[in-house]
Amino acid sequence: MYQIYSIYAICTFAAMGGGLFGFDISSMSGVLATSAYTNYFHVNGGIRQGAITGAMAGGSFVGTLSSSFIADKMSRKTAIQIAAVIWTIGSIFQTAANSVGLLVFGRIVAGIGAGIASAMVPVYQAEIAPKEIRGRVVSLQQFAITVGILVQYFIQYGSSFVDGGPRNPNQSTLAFRIPWGIQIFPATLLAVGMFFVPYSPRWLAGQDRWEEAIRVLANLHGNGDIGHPKVLAQYREIEEAMTFEREVGDSAFRALTQPRMLSRVILTVCIQMWSQLCGMNVMMYYIVYMMQAAGVHNLLLTASIQYILNVALTLPAILYIDTWGRRPSLLYGALSMMVLLLIVAALEAIYGVPNPRTDPSLEAISWLIIDNPPVSRAIVACSYLFVSTFAVTWGPTSWTYASEIFPTGIRAKAVSLATASNWAWNCALAFAVPTLFQKINWKMYVVFAVFNLCAFVQVWLTVRETKGKTLEEMEEVFESGRPAWRGVNSGSRLDRLQRDIAEGHVKVRLGGRRYEEL
Repeated sequence: MYQIYSIYAICTFAAMGGGLFGFDISSMSGVLATSAYTNYFHVNGGIRQGAITGAMAGGSFVGTLSSSFIADKMSRKTAIQIAAVIWTIGSIFQTAANSVGLLVFGRIVAGIGAGIASAMVPVYQAEIAPKEIRGRVVSLQQFAITVGILVQYFIQYGSSFVDGGPRNPNQSTLAFRIPWGIQIFPATLLAVGMFFVPYSPRWLAGQDRWEEAIRVLANLHGNGDIGHPKVLAQYREIEEAMTFEREVGDSAFRALTQPRMLSRVILTVCIQMWSQLCGMNVMMYYIVYMMQAAGVHNLLLTASIQYILNVALTLPAILYIDTWGRRPSLLYGALSMMVLLLIVAALEAIYGVPNPRTDPSLEAISWLIIDNPPVSRAIVACSYLFVSTFAVTWGPTSWTYASEIFPTGIRAKAVSLATASNWAWNCALAFAVPTLFQKINWKMYVVFAVFNLCAFVQVWLTVRETKGKTLEEMEEVFESGRPAWRGVNSGSRLDRLQRDIAEGHVKVRLGGRRYEEL
């Protein structure tokens, strides 16, 4: 079968799995303001809406935890294909939903697919990519998420004008069935297209399929030349790492509790947790409620600008994450988002008033900015700056970091736990935020600002820089004994090994003892 070996093409296509995550995030934001949705399912904020929104995140939590079993046994790319099939089934149920129960069931099923894909796509990308562009291609996961959010939102925006627009009390259910049905097609394309990309060479090595592993490495990094120094150097690095893992390690989940791994697991779980608790999901799931509270009238158009910024500002991160590094991105991102949230909280606290309950369409919120355009514009501007900051920093970096700091034998399991943390908090926030808008209104932004401060402190103390290092060099990065803020030595062992092979100082032969030094 024809196989694609362009790393950018492979990782871009696999990132469509991240697009499913994006469709999930945006699957509700555009329909919340339509009469078709609120009248058909009899929801208007509160716990009922929180349960519907959170159902997909709950399913994703389950899917994420199961993903490593599929990926380790059947391969990373097969896990992504299975995820796409499950998402398609869930989308069919959502599109056909005639009750809240069936809608919730469909969202849970689709969520299982999104959870598997969101965990295994960055693992697959990290294992395919060379160290020089690993951050860039794994960041394509976040870019695909933002594109999925944007595309789904505009589909919902267009569909909201069915039967005279979102305020028509007799609006057809096509206003929400069209966007939920369309998301079947990218998942189908992903499931079929993954047949034409290679298996992860590191997964093949873990299965003792060394001949296939070296051929994939050669096609990815040596234009098909098995004797290319870069290919041989990576082969040797992978082999030595696999040997070390099998001698001192364990590929079961209990390996994650070993002291040298437990700290990394806790770190990645926390990074994914902070990526949710920073407040970004408030800006995505419930942007309509936020804009209503700010006194904005053209809700869907104003929100659409935010989604465009989310896509556009992810591009600089893709281009430069391997230049400026992971640690600075997380530090500056947390600090900036904290400041912006505090500004929004201050504006709403000073200029807002309790909801007078004179407009039924505003029942989901309890605090309003009334007839104060300058303040409304300032809040919208802070929202745009917040989303832009997240897109450049925490969005791509949180996925990249988790996928690169673990050994191959436990990488899928560790990333599944980290991503499960993402989905668990995603689910909790989806369920809780509608109630927070009603109960504590502007104080909610202060809570998220404090979370960003906590994230800043943890990143400063524990996050080590990984740019320019191979996946097999992460042991040196994390076991160096140096404080995280002191950094690690620049340069890569792989570069030196590749140079020695090219100059003839080290020979590598395949089969049996796979290398010998002169």
